Amino acid sequence: MTGHLFEHHKASKLLDPKRQELVPVDKVLELLQLNSDDIVADLGCGNGYLTLPIARKLETKVQAVDLQQEMLEYLKHRATEEQIDNIVYVKSSLEYLSFNKKTLDKVVSAFVLHEVPDLIKVFQDLHDMLKDDGIWLIFDWEAVESEMGPPLDERIASEKLERQLNSAGFTTTVGHLDPSVYYIVVRKNVCR
Repeated sequence: MTGHLFEHHKASKLLDPKRQELVPVDKVLELLQLNSDDIVADLGCGNGYLTLPIARKLETKVQAVDLQQEMLEYLKHRATEEQIDNIVYVKSSLEYLSFNKKTLDKVVSAFVLHEVPDLIKVFQDLHDMLKDDGIWLIFDWEAVESEMGPPLDERIASEKLERQLNSAGFTTTVGHLDPSVYYIVVRKNVCR
């Protein structure tokens, strides 16, 4: 079941210090294994919680993708305040991404896949858009009750998402940052 879009007027909640405890930026950067020349897309970038720290590490431009123009405007405001200018703002749903084949080195999507109606299309598209040695890092809410996050019936269990990704031609490594938050490091299955 897909959930509802996060309401843009609640964007400041995404900067709550509890979020840093649940999803430490340093851990995200470690899992992404960024190189300064990587082409990176932050899918469902929201207020830029991950976009801004990623942009600081890159000499290239981060592709910040969000369906809501208001979120992109909020991110632009934050980037201007922090004097970060290597971000490309892309208004798009995840089902209609338009990156060329094998152009993305790294992709991150945090707490957004449970909102996507057609995950299979997203998996197929990203399989094409990721370079053969690329990494897609997913964070989402585990299917357990917790204080933060969407209702339980809108969450995707890590085991279910892992099975779907494996069926779509990816290899996966699953971990938990907290009982309610998981990450999946996703790589393409590439015949050598």
